[in-house]
Amino acid sequence: MIRQEDRQRRMDQIEAACQAGARLAPACVLAGIDARTYQRWQADADRRGDRRPLAQRPKPAHALSEAEREAILAVANEPRFAELPPARIVPALADEGCYIASESSFYRVLRAHHQVRYRGRAHAPTAAPKPPTTHQATRPRQVWCWDMTYLPTAVLGQWFFLYLILDLYSRKIVGFTVEATDHSDHAAHLLRRTALAEGIHALADKPVLHGDNGATLKATTVLAMLHWLGLKPSYSRPRVSNDNAHAEALFRTAKYRPEFPAGGFRSLEVACLWANNFVRWYNTEHFHSGIRYVTPAQRHDGHDQGILAARQHIYQAARDANPARWTRRTRNWTPVDSVTLNPERNSPARENSSNKQSMPMAA
Repeated sequence: MIRQEDRQRRMDQIEAACQAGARLAPACVLAGIDARTYQRWQADADRRGDRRPLAQRPKPAHALSEAEREAILAVANEPRFAELPPARIVPALADEGCYIASESSFYRVLRAHHQVRYRGRAHAPTAAPKPPTTHQATRPRQVWCWDMTYLPTAVLGQWFFLYLILDLYSRKIVGFTVEATDHSDHAAHLLRRTALAEGIHALADKPVLHGDNGATLKATTVLAMLHWLGLKPSYSRPRVSNDNAHAEALFRTAKYRPEFPAGGFRSLEVACLWANNFVRWYNTEHFHSGIRYVTPAQRHDGHDQGILAARQHIYQAARDANPARWTRRTRNWTPVDSVTLNPERNSPARENSSNKQSMPMAA
């Protein structure tokens, strides 16, 4: 159904095109109507438009009478049927040998009297908002990622458990522990120590803590600790294996270090010593590829800006000294301004990252 205003506008456009020398049929095709439709519109001298909404339609002979409508309302509002929908009222009446009207007729009458709603204590289902799976960090202590991995021992079938908390923006390991058992108390204690060390209690906006759906990281003890610290939990989507990719990349870096024992750790003390050395190396000596090859500690403390600016100055001076050796621009040493955890498809964060010269995620 085309509105009268749109009809008049299209007719004016077609008339203007025909006066300019266009043929009627092609002009109508461009306007989105048929030439016969245009001729019918022209025959409507008073231009009253579509008269179907104003048509007088006779009442069907099989329509419900007023007495039947009142009977439907009376039955639907009886105490025994007051909490039941028509889908249950009609079969119940049929079992009693009574037929008043069909289920659809019940619905039409109740709708006309504004009684079509969830009858009784039930409420209409509401779509629960989906938990956010994308988090963006523009400074340290905004988004944390944590996970647990198995450390092999010298005894076949026995494992130690390494818990790590990673700051998404700086890639710094802000908390870790090695335990002989996998228990939620260890994770809760690690959260408390890390929050105190990072001064989370003084922040107005607490970090988001993202982890997988493991039983240890979602235990009641851990959730209570998160609530007490004010941390906002975030979990990986079901059946998505790479929702915690930064933590998994960190574990790969740890287990492929030359110091990692191929035959397993002989004792818990040896595993703790290795973990301390790895975290110290990773935070203070490792040039991370995802943050323009500065150390996580430098980025966490805000020193990466000056370091990368000095690199950019050195590269620009080298290009000015020998411009013939440079066919393109110098290497991109611009600091990574933001890091997005699991950017959704067609999201602005993903588009921005694809347009810029992005660095790999490898640790």
